[in-house]
Amino acid sequence: MEQDLTKGNLWKQIFVFSLPLMISNLLQVLFNMADIAVVGRFAGSIALGAVGSTTTLVTLFTGFLIGMAGGVNVLIARYLGAKKPKDVEDATHTAVIICLLTGIVIMAAGLLFAYDILSLLHTKDELIAGAALYLRIYFLGMPALAIYNYGNAVFSAVGNTKKPLYYLTAAGIINIILNLFFVIVCKLDVAGVALASVISQYISAILILGSLFRSKEVYGLCLSKLRLNGKMASAILTIGFPSAVQYGIFQLANLFIQFGVNTFDATMVAGNSAAANADGLVYDVMAAFYTACSSFIGQNYGARDKERVRKTYLITLAYSFGAGAVIGLALELFGRQFLGLFTPEAAVIDAGMKRLVIMGFSYAFSAFMDNAIAASRGLGKSVVPTVIVIMGSCVFRIIWVYTVFAYFGTIPSLYLLYIFSWSITAVVEMIYFRKVYRLQFSPGLCTTLQSP
Repeated sequence: MEQDLTKGNLWKQIFVFSLPLMISNLLQVLFNMADIAVVGRFAGSIALGAVGSTTTLVTLFTGFLIGMAGGVNVLIARYLGAKKPKDVEDATHTAVIICLLTGIVIMAAGLLFAYDILSLLHTKDELIAGAALYLRIYFLGMPALAIYNYGNAVFSAVGNTKKPLYYLTAAGIINIILNLFFVIVCKLDVAGVALASVISQYISAILILGSLFRSKEVYGLCLSKLRLNGKMASAILTIGFPSAVQYGIFQLANLFIQFGVNTFDATMVAGNSAAANADGLVYDVMAAFYTACSSFIGQNYGARDKERVRKTYLITLAYSFGAGAVIGLALELFGRQFLGLFTPEAAVIDAGMKRLVIMGFSYAFSAFMDNAIAASRGLGKSVVPTVIVIMGSCVFRIIWVYTVFAYFGTIPSLYLLYIFSWSITAVVEMIYFRKVYRLQFSPGLCTTLQSP
């Protein structure tokens, strides 16, 4: 049900709001892990490496969809907080068209250029055929993924984080069952897990879209109202597109890291692929609090409640840092058992631990960067945070790969770039948010949703 995020105890509200999102994100990660685990256990290390080699590329495009959905979330939350039901209606109907078109374009790009990008990344010869096959099948589900992220953004903006969780759970269970069937029974290895993912994505999209069409609330969908509103399209793209580009470019920089990993042998690539599953596990738990940050700040900014905006930023930062620290420590202590879920090969587990040992202590510090970005987005600012991320994380990472990593040539020297890039970017993002916060609540200042 819809919640008013402008009243009540913030510590409790944010936690209760974030918990279903956290579980939803965790389930999403676990279902994705099921792909890797099933392939690693039943199809061998080559298939594991093939699927794992696509992780950064898949995240590059799915992150773009998440970024666009973030613009939808902020805009709808803002209009709800400002009590503008007509604007909420126009925004939801315009956004579903924009998100669907974005998904279709990404699907086409993935189908056309998957093999070429994998080649540019110097994907191992023994892995590239399987990786390309996995990608081409997986990208058929991008329109569905775009719709699910849209629906999730709408429900999060109105304070209902439980409904998307139910739909994701149903689709995820089907995904696991299909994984086992296609790989073990049908012997389809990488094609099987990709096909299972696509089917589950369309199931989750149909469920969440059906719910929005059945809804009688102001944010519900109606076929006769589906049209592009120029004002809303501009507002959504102004907030969502820079956010989407930020996700995309951030992952583009990670492709250079994958390039670095690919300079090692296939065992190290497989170990990195297994250990990289922890990234999704940690980031997506922390991301629940970033979504809460944008949603709460969006509604309270619409209601012009300066103090609740400030407290929301600080509380979500505390929650996200704590979550990253706890999970990171758990991975340090039980990393070998975690990696054993994906492969029985001791050499691959040893390779994976080289990543987990460094990343386990690093994850929590990403909260300072990402929470500040989410807070700025909640205030309608996406362009400058995107530029900061491009310079502080993306460009910095590329420079690191071609300087520090090129000099030392060791896997630890590659993984250490994460915490250094997060720290540098975080400082600038927090300074920017502080400036925007003061500006947006200056007496007599009139701001627009379109301002960067």
